[in-house]
Amino acid sequence: MSTPATAARPAADSRPAPDGRRAAARHDLLLRRRELAGFLRSRRERIAPEQVGLPPAARRRTPGLRREEVATLAGVGVTWYTWLEQGRDINASPQVLDAVARTLLLDPHEREHLFRLADAPDGTAEGDCQAVPPVLQLLLDQLEPYPACVRNARYDILSYNATYERLMGPLSDLPFEERNSLWRIFTSPAHRVAIIDWPDATRRMVAEYRAAMADHVAEPAWKCLVSRLLKASPEFAELWERHEVAAPENLTKRYLHQEVGLLRLNYTHLWLGQRLGTRMVTYTPADEETSARLRELSRRAAEARL
Repeated sequence: MSTPATAARPAADSRPAPDGRRAAARHDLLLRRRELAGFLRSRRERIAPEQVGLPPAARRRTPGLRREEVATLAGVGVTWYTWLEQGRDINASPQVLDAVARTLLLDPHEREHLFRLADAPDGTAEGDCQAVPPVLQLLLDQLEPYPACVRNARYDILSYNATYERLMGPLSDLPFEERNSLWRIFTSPAHRVAIIDWPDATRRMVAEYRAAMADHVAEPAWKCLVSRLLKASPEFAELWERHEVAAPENLTKRYLHQEVGLLRLNYTHLWLGQRLGTRMVTYTPADEETSARLRELSRRAAEARL
């Protein structure tokens, strides 16, 4: 029996050798750390000290906060935070990353980016509070022609339908820190005109915010909003000094809309997680005239999106 001159060779393994895989993983990790370091520096440098309750400094060699200030506000070690911002080989827990995200006033997209770069799961309460799953947006859209939105306890507007935006004014182009109902009611001239019972509405909102802040009193994002409002609005400053507190209530509110006229709306909170303060807020008509005007408002909102 003849034998082949050469033995059959096994097919070449296209998978990278173990050493190659390890080198690729190390390279990917190095790039991720560099990106994380640059991202943290850029977010730190954009924040003025007074935004987080610190006194303004007359002279600073670099813009924004110092590393030691971020570490102190976040409740972490200065050396540890410095190493994190330098891209060193250290692990960051979700709890620590949550504290850093709050201190740097990250919006939901920036927060998500931070956790991805740090390769850490975002399972904290604030993450749950700010995340709006697609099914909720679908529900908001199905409520048309009734205005509806999702807000957290800090009055950040996390999601909304087209009629809500037509009712409250343009929101899509605003930066995240200005998509806040408390900020808008005190700083938007259009809101002051549209909300007929503006003094009562603002008094109640400030009292609700102060009550909710009891669970978040040390958090920079909450203190930052108060600081900004104190500077922007004497009316807010006066109400804030009263130290009144109140719980959210379902009420009837009146809006004078420039396109469709007077609206009487039943304002209802639907809690998505009361411990977190996240809620869906719906505006349903209190009378037939308002119902017809809401349909017209919804029609105009739909036309504007075409």
